[in-house]
Amino acid sequence: MKIVTSLSFQGQCREAFEFYAQVLGGKITAAFPYGEGPPDMPLSDPKYRDWLMHCWLEVGDQALMGADMDSAWAPNVGKPKNGFDVTLHTTDKAEAKRWFDALSEGGKAVMPFGETFWSPGFGSLVDRFGVPWLINSIPPADWRPQG
Repeated sequence: MKIVTSLSFQGQCREAFEFYAQVLGGKITAAFPYGEGPPDMPLSDPKYRDWLMHCWLEVGDQALMGADMDSAWAPNVGKPKNGFDVTLHTTDKAEAKRWFDALSEGGKAVMPFGETFWSPGFGSLVDRFGVPWLINSIPPADWRPQG
């Protein structure tokens, strides 16, 4: 089984996924715009032709899925996203910090990246697309907090 988080945007899915692919070192393996859907699929506005109906990003053996949604299709899509976070874990603290810094750019750090009682490096943020992230470095077995 594979559990995949699906993210919703309002016309920024392609930009967001290209950014995530760059930051995380992944590859977009699918990006289907609404304009390439079946001929009988109605588009109420020409602006939706280039919006993505489905996007898939592979990062190692993990994936993120995404789509652009109008508020008529998903009434809460424009509201701040809450109740979930996309979470990244690595044993490499420097890599975790790099992810945090890159994803925070143009967004907002909620908890600045730093040592916690459970991790040598942890931080939370909301990126410039409104997606909440948790970045965690997994400590080695012999790790103890410094502070």
